Amino acid sequence: MAGAPILLASASPRRRALLAEAGLTFEVEVAGVDETLRGDESAVEAAELLALRKARAVAQRHPEMPLRVIGSDTVVALTGEDGRDRLLGKPGDVAEAKAMLEALSGSRHRVVTGVAVLRMPDGAQRVASERTWVTMRRITPDEVTAYVASGEWRDKAGGYAIQENADAFVTSLEEGGFDNVVGLPVDLTRRLLEELA
Repeated sequence: MAGAPILLASASPRRRALLAEAGLTFEVEVAGVDETLRGDESAVEAAELLALRKARAVAQRHPEMPLRVIGSDTVVALTGEDGRDRLLGKPGDVAEAKAMLEALSGSRHRVVTGVAVLRMPDGAQRVASERTWVTMRRITPDEVTAYVASGEWRDKAGGYAIQENADAFVTSLEEGGFDNVVGLPVDLTRRLLEELA
C-alpha cells in the first residue's frame, strides 16, 4: 500500500498479527493513554473516542514526520433494561472477569471496534467503527471458573478471546467479521489508510 509509513498505536499482539497477516508494513508505538470514559457513551462513541485518543497520542510525538498512525479500541456492549449500552472493557481482576462472562453467558451482544487513522504532518484524520453481533450459548459455572483460571481473559474487552478458547462459547457472528471481534477490522482499516495515502 503506497503512502506515508504506518505506525500502529497499540500494545495488542492481536492487532499486530492482523495487520501483518494483511501484508501491511508498519512499526509499533504504544500509545499509553488514559482509557477512562465519561460513562454515558454509546459503544460506537466509546470505541471511536478511544481509538482517536490513542492515534493522537502517538501522532503528537512526531509532529513533523510524514506518517500515518492507526489507533484502535474494542468494546463489548450489552443492551441494558433501560435500552442503554452497558459497556464491558478489559476486566481489572478475576472477580470482574467472572462477572463479565456470567453477564455474557446466553447473550446476543455487540463487539464494536473503533479505528482512527491520523496523517502527519497535516493532521488529517479518519475515524470509523465496525460492529459484530456475537451470540453466546449458556456457559456453565464450571466453564466460567475454568476459563477465568486460564488467565486468557487478561487484557481482553469483555473478558474473552474468540481467537483462543472462548470460541467454544460462541454460536454465531452477524454483520461484522471475526477480525473485528479479535480487535481490528482489517478491511475498514485498509480503507481509512487508503483515504489518507
